[in-house]
Order: sequence, then C-alpha cells, then structure tokens
Amino acid sequence: MQVTYLEAIRQGIWEEMERDPSVFLLGEDIGVYGGAFKVTAGMLDRFGEERVVDTPISESAIVGAAIGASFMGMRPVAEMQFADFISCGFDQIVNFAAKCRYRWNAPVPIVVRAPSGGGIHGGPFHSQNPEAWFVHTPGLKVVQPSTAYDAKGLMKAAIRDNDPVIFFEHKALYRRIKGEVPSADYTVPLGKATIFREGRHLSVITYGAMVHVAAEAAEILEQEGISMEIVDLRTLLPIDEETVLASVRKTSKAIVLHEATLTGGVGGEISARITEKAFEYLDGPVLRIAAPDTPVPYSPPLEEAFLPNAGKLLEKARWLVRY
Repeated sequence: MQVTYLEAIRQGIWEEMERDPSVFLLGEDIGVYGGAFKVTAGMLDRFGEERVVDTPISESAIVGAAIGASFMGMRPVAEMQFADFISCGFDQIVNFAAKCRYRWNAPVPIVVRAPSGGGIHGGPFHSQNPEAWFVHTPGLKVVQPSTAYDAKGLMKAAIRDNDPVIFFEHKALYRRIKGEVPSADYTVPLGKATIFREGRHLSVITYGAMVHVAAEAAEILEQEGISMEIVDLRTLLPIDEETVLASVRKTSKAIVLHEATLTGGVGGEISARITEKAFEYLDGPVLRIAAPDTPVPYSPPLEEAFLPNAGKLLEKARWLVRY
C-alpha cells in the first residue's frame, strides 16, 4: 500500500515493538504529544509508559540512558527532536557507544533517530545535516533513506542491528514523499546502496532528499538525450563502495550531490574513493554539489538560494557531459 515517508518510519518502529518486547522508545515529547512530527503518535496508548518514555530536555541523558538500557538487553530507539540537538549527546555517541564493541566486544543495539535537513524554513538551529560528524566515527552505522520503502526497511534493520545506528530522517520528505510499502515483514540491508535510476552518460551519487532533486533533473536531461544514473547510498557508514565504483566505471562521469555543507562533507570522501579506485575510467573531473559553507538561513528566499536544487545539478551535469 502507498504510505508517506513518515508513516513508513512509524510502521517500522511499531512493528518492531510488536515483534520484540525489548524494543522501547525514549525522547522529548514522544509520548503524550506523539512526537514533534507525530511519528510516535498513539504508541503510548498501545505500548504503555514503560516502553514509550517521555524524557527531560537532555540529549546527553537520552543517549546515555539508551546505552545503559542496551547493556541490559534492551533495544532502545532514542529520538533527537531535531538532528541539530544531537550535538548535546555527541560525547555519549562518539566516545562511548561507538567504541564499546572495539574496547570490550559489547554490542550497543541502539538507534538514534535524527530528523534533519532544510526546506522547512526552520533556521540555523533546526535545519542542519550533521551526518559527516558521525561518518567520521568508526563503530557507528549511519543511515539516511530517501523513500518510504527504504525508510521502513532500514528502520527495522537498524533496530535489529547490534551496533549503534544514527538514523537520519529528512524532515522535508515526511509528508511529501509516498511509496509502496509491503504489509509483510521485510528489511533493507544496512551498508547496501541501490540504483535509484539507471543511466548511461553520467552518475550522480547522492542520498536522502537529494535523491528526489536528482530524479527531477534526470527527467529534464532525458528530454535532452542525456541519460543520468542515480546511485542512492542509503547507508553512509559503511559506504557501499562497490556499487558506487561500478556505476562510475559504467558511465565514466560522476557528480556527488548532498544537502550538507561542502567542506568536510560526505561528498569529499566519495570523490576521493572514485579518484583513487576508478581514475582510469573517468572522462572528466569528479564534481561536488552541496550547500555553501554557511549556517542554514531562516529567510525562505535565502534558504532556497542556499539549498542544492535541480537547476544547480542541471548546470553541472550539462557541463560534465560536454567535457
């Protein structure tokens, strides 16, 4: 059946709570209020206050409690009300949760939900894309789905995984994107990219909301006789290098697209891997499209100018095809 991106995430969490009594939720306003975006609406009534826990406004406490509960055999799903606030729990995530398996082989089966991204006029404290912080941290898994099908399947896989997973959910996709989601149980494997759209002339490697920006540009380019392949990473750590390189070897031209700011972003890592391992296949430079190195503007016209869009991608793609 067709459901929204938000409903797919909600179904994934709900079904895992029904399936496994060790799964529980904690976060700010997730119980009585149903979450800032209503992902957890109705879960308090169904599962009770011991499994849907409204917490104080302390991300460090939320993550710390989740880690402790995971040591006791539980599988917590911790919500950061906005991904921006995850910095308050940063030490717990990167200096503790990420290192427990390395230090003493202790699984930390927690999922940290992080609603991220712009396009909602949320300003500089409610619109960031901080995935690169965590992609740089060994021991974590970092996920960002672009479709309803992947959102549900990756959420279920993340909850079942024994490593800490940072699960980025792009807020602008919550109610804008719909897709077919099976009623039967399924998961989408962590660490595996997918070819969102087949193409011949160039590859765009992207994830999250930018997959749909790429799809918009691909439709326009198709009318111009340019066939653009879209690689949806889905998981950012570990990166599915094999799928990325196979696409670039096929098309010989690559653009890496992400909404997060340019410097130090995931795009730099992917570009480097392409250059190191597929250089002899390239017929042009590897290009990056990202947001400029500024905070996210609150003003709608400024935010629109700040965010990558189909027009910016089209300009780069046409240039690269002509190269």
